[in-house]
Amino acid sequence: MKISKLSLDGALLLEYQPHRDERGSFCEMYRQQQLDEAAGHSVRFIQDNEAVSKIGVLRGLHYQKPPFAQSKLVRVVQGAVLDIIVDIRHGSPTFGQHLVTKMSADKPQQLFVPRGFAHGYLTLSPQALLQYKVDNYYSPADDCGIYYADPALAIDWLLPADQLLLSAKDRQLSLLSNLPVHFKYTDNLYD
Repeated sequence: MKISKLSLDGALLLEYQPHRDERGSFCEMYRQQQLDEAAGHSVRFIQDNEAVSKIGVLRGLHYQKPPFAQSKLVRVVQGAVLDIIVDIRHGSPTFGQHLVTKMSADKPQQLFVPRGFAHGYLTLSPQALLQYKVDNYYSPADDCGIYYADPALAIDWLLPADQLLLSAKDRQLSLLSNLPVHFKYTDNLYD
């Protein structure tokens, strides 16, 4: 497994080399010790989630505020998505910047989204199946998000707005500039 640090501090890309033979393939998808070493702290995942979406479905940009902040380890099992993370840690050198990762079932990789980031994705294939681990439970009272079309973020979602399918909740999310300070870059979000 190869783990690369990405341009937004704390975000990681985990890439795998499947072992193939006449029977098929085998790939180790997760090793706690390697992730902890690359992240610089321990991450204890406690729940696995799965989402199926059709083409044009945009989910996000979501996060949970403390004390229910979550890290995620995201992978695409079927199809392809445009995955977006946004640094929302006030004081971070990359605050308000986003990172785009095209992910597909054809690439054995996972994206580690640390606490202090908003996350969303757009389904690019007829159907996509995402699986992701989280290190904290869902808390409806602490569920927050950023409006996908926030002009300050200037995210290129690749599809025209009239082709995007969003939940009513996601259409009502706040602009980044209107959010309270939930995360500070100097805070230790893992203790």
